[in-house]
Amino acid sequence: MANKEISLPAKLINGAVAGVVGVSCVFPIDLVKTRLQNQESKDGQKMYKNMRDCFVKTFRKEGLRGMYKGSGVNLVLITPEKAIKLTANDTFRFYLRTDKGQLPLYREMLAGGGAGLCQMIVTSPMEMLKITLQDAGRIRGLSAAPSRAFSAVAMAATPQRMSALRIAYDLFRTKGLGGVYRGAGATLLRDIPFSMIYFPLFAHLNHLGKSEGSATSPFYWSFSSGCLAGCVSSVMVNPMDVVKTRIQVLKRAQGEETYNGVVDCAKKIWVAEGPLAFMKGAWCRVLVIAPLFGIAQMVYYFGVGEYVLGIERQYY
Repeated sequence: MANKEISLPAKLINGAVAGVVGVSCVFPIDLVKTRLQNQESKDGQKMYKNMRDCFVKTFRKEGLRGMYKGSGVNLVLITPEKAIKLTANDTFRFYLRTDKGQLPLYREMLAGGGAGLCQMIVTSPMEMLKITLQDAGRIRGLSAAPSRAFSAVAMAATPQRMSALRIAYDLFRTKGLGGVYRGAGATLLRDIPFSMIYFPLFAHLNHLGKSEGSATSPFYWSFSSGCLAGCVSSVMVNPMDVVKTRIQVLKRAQGEETYNGVVDCAKKIWVAEGPLAFMKGAWCRVLVIAPLFGIAQMVYYFGVGEYVLGIERQYY
């Protein structure tokens, strides 16, 4: 297997299908996670008490359509994001194998970290746009008179005018590429460690389900392995996910803190809200990431891309 070339088109198709299917299933929970992570406690009062309270209030006020706010940009960009992430990991694993076809743990971690690095080119702007759209309902509930200082930010408080394309255009026009990649450093600090934990852990868990003489484990084992690995990895990097979410949101309600970089954000959260604030939305994140990557790995291991291209399924 070590000397057999991989099919990048097949891996790209698999990653794209896996991403779209996964996101379609868990997006409402991701919206709840974003709102919980962004809210701040003012005089002991919070807009949402917990995950269930946030879900119920959002659904009652904004309906089913509101639960999928920001899903359009996520579904469009999740295709290249997941394709890059999963394809890069497979590619790095392929080329980092030893002459004997083995892959030591440190090389598995390097492959995962490389995948996390590669995906940032899509993940950072996708997350920034998604978070802004997801958090708009919370902001409207807190701000009666939003500021009009920056048109893209103002749109976050005007539902009929809000669109990911318009926000991205205004950001690029007024702040250049740096505006579109707002929070890129925090994204890297989350995604590289996540991938370094997730991919090796998944590979080892998935290997346990292989029967003798089988090239891979059954699809249900891949699903379970993806869920468990995603659960562990998401909890481990949740503090940086909170920091990233706070930095990337474009519009904050009146009286809410603003942040100038990763260190400044982390310090202010620690001082104002305490260490437990870094675990905000952790349960929601587990409910998002675990099935998302479980579904992704299950679809990926079905070999949809190989089937479409009419080639033999490949495992690395």
